[in-house]
Amino acid sequence: MRRIRFGLCSLFMSLAAANSGPAGAADALPALHADGARTSVSGLSSGAFMAVQYAVAFSGSVIGVASIAGGPYNCANTAFGNVQACMTGSPSGSLAWATTRQLEAAGQLDPLSGIARQKVYLFHGRKDSTVGLPSTAATRDFYRAAGVPTGRLAYVIDLSAGHAFIAPSASDDCGASRDPYIVHCLVHGKRYDQPREILKHIHGPLKAPASALSSTVRPFDQREFASAATSLDPLGFVYIPTACAASGAGCAVHVVFHGCLQGAQSVGPAVYGSVGFNRWADTNRLIVLYPQAMKSPVLPFNPKGCWDWWGSLFGAPYTGPTFMVRSGVQLSAVKAMVDRLTGH
Repeated sequence: MRRIRFGLCSLFMSLAAANSGPAGAADALPALHADGARTSVSGLSSGAFMAVQYAVAFSGSVIGVASIAGGPYNCANTAFGNVQACMTGSPSGSLAWATTRQLEAAGQLDPLSGIARQKVYLFHGRKDSTVGLPSTAATRDFYRAAGVPTGRLAYVIDLSAGHAFIAPSASDDCGASRDPYIVHCLVHGKRYDQPREILKHIHGPLKAPASALSSTVRPFDQREFASAATSLDPLGFVYIPTACAASGAGCAVHVVFHGCLQGAQSVGPAVYGSVGFNRWADTNRLIVLYPQAMKSPVLPFNPKGCWDWWGSLFGAPYTGPTFMVRSGVQLSAVKAMVDRLTGH
């Protein structure tokens, strides 16, 4: 037993050392003065669950959310810890809403009245076998129960996409579900631009995207926002258009949560560099934040680098039972990053 414990400890220390080097050279996330009342979030898979969690927990400052292949808020608890039921079963959006109201009553969330003012984009690919359509339908039912009007709720389920972000520049065909989980899909002979559709739905009409970016994606040190025990990578990434770099005034923040096996640790710059949010952000005064979770084969147990939307699985703890509320260590860490960018 002592050898096993020593081996796990050594493995954890080796992983920490391997991930600590690059962050030492990364800058701190800059303090800007972007509009703190116009934050929006999006994500794929575990990132979709995380985006919904963030938008519910901090609904007072979030104006819109996009969930790609995700399920309803607090699904793991409403399914009694059965994570697979949230992915390929038939979770209940109405039950999720009922538990959300209980958490609000306990003072663990922003007032839920903020959710009804949000704009919501929900997507499920018809060839996605990782997360089923009933999960997306349950998320729709959750937002309907929250009072989101039909005109603010986009429900996109007619593309033959796999389990992936959809980007016009992607090389993988629409139905693929493989590393780096980014595909292209044709709609009426044109490549579907999912970042455009998300941002247009949330923020309204957009200026044409940049043909050449005015800035570059920059790494920043995430360690000041949370310890390695939260399974956050030492490095996060941010795209700040030149128009927002001086002060951020008049700019908004959009947060993109990657999926499992899709952080920079697994796929390099694929998500923060090629999904396509940056080129729309560049001309529409949006700062794009790409927080990063990392893989951990030991506690906190997270072997695929997922965001925490379950708390613990088969007795193996992740970040604990408060993963879905404002005090959750990952949610509060990302909120602190947004607060840095907005000057709050």
